[in-house]
Amino acid sequence: MTISNSGAIAGISLGIGGEKDMKQFSSVELESEIQPDSAYGCKETESHEAKTPPAPTYDEESVHKTILVGDSGVGKTSLLVQFDQGKFIPGSFSATVGIGFTNKVVTVDDVKVKLQIWDTAGQERFRSVTHAYYRDAHALLLLYDITSRSSFDNIRAWLTEIHEYAQSDVVIMLLGNKADMSSGRAIRRDEGERLAREYSVPFMETSAMTGVNVELAFTAVAKELKHRAVQHPNEPKFQIHEYIEAQKEKSGCCSSF
Repeated sequence: MTISNSGAIAGISLGIGGEKDMKQFSSVELESEIQPDSAYGCKETESHEAKTPPAPTYDEESVHKTILVGDSGVGKTSLLVQFDQGKFIPGSFSATVGIGFTNKVVTVDDVKVKLQIWDTAGQERFRSVTHAYYRDAHALLLLYDITSRSSFDNIRAWLTEIHEYAQSDVVIMLLGNKADMSSGRAIRRDEGERLAREYSVPFMETSAMTGVNVELAFTAVAKELKHRAVQHPNEPKFQIHEYIEAQKEKSGCCSSF
């Protein structure tokens, strides 16, 4: 009987105490659920609210080293003068000795892109100098003369050197220069296009004399460099080939002479 009563009283006491404890537990549990640093609620909310970081802003103080390369006599200096000064000075240049450069600002997408354009000597004896300048180049414009079969045949050797000494992500563009000299043409346009496709580089024919495609060549390179600098990993890459073709169609220029 004592045991039974004791058990009954104990049961009542346990029931009352248990209810009180449950209320206290519920209160504590509720408080823990509404705490801002709750272990579960906060982290889960943060994962849902995570946003893709904005793409970096282009630094207009950046200077992009751009090098003109190719055999001697293909018109590298004339091309640079045409782009820089907007004019052609016939017969005023002997073969460039050593390396010189010009600073030029190109505006693309309302952004100023600074190009430091280096004019290299194409003679074999200066190749060791040229190699040193490849290493920190951001872009390389590789020229051949459409009237010179040898300058075109040497393009593969130039590309081999570029791949050996330049950075793997350097921007490369192939240019068939002196396109105004159609009467002396030795390299068909489709030959240049085929070689460019083989090495996956953009291509166009240019004329330092008339200025055709000269500005487009440098603008396309500047646009590619600017896009790479601000590109978000999830964004599609800038299609320089498509840009060049679109600009040609817009200007009505087919680059054929």
